Amino acid sequence: MTSPSGRPDGYVSDVRALVGHQLLLLPAVSVHIRDDAGRLLLVHQIDRQQWGTVGGSIEPGESPSEAAVREAREETGLEVELTGPVAALGGEGFQMTYPNGDQCAYISIVYDARIVGGELAPDGVEVSHCSWFTPQELGDAGISTVSRSVLAAVGILADAAR
Repeated sequence: MTSPSGRPDGYVSDVRALVGHQLLLLPAVSVHIRDDAGRLLLVHQIDRQQWGTVGGSIEPGESPSEAAVREAREETGLEVELTGPVAALGGEGFQMTYPNGDQCAYISIVYDARIVGGELAPDGVEVSHCSWFTPQELGDAGISTVSRSVLAAVGILADAAR
């Protein structure tokens, strides 16, 4: 599986063949996995060279909760149990342009999750590193705009503009 950043992934690449780099509204999930110390797991995204929350686009025919579990497994190697939906978010802070020029606006369903299995390992395709961050470390972590907007909206980051 790949991201909507222009790499082949079926549905999004098919739509991109029709609309080029124009803005697409995409349903997505953000999965907030915490360890026993309360640290949040972030992934270093290869395409943007920034840290972000675990997550991605919801595939056709897939429920948001199925997408959240799949994205966690694909990006981190972890099996998670969702402990609840946290928010449904969208708007200006959820728009971005990928390095290849593709424009996206995400509607993101945010979930909290706990680890139930697997071994932490980045996929090496979308994610180069996985790391745990305390709330205090997040402000200076070089987090992508969309992930920063998610974390601010759910109260994890006090200031989305940082």
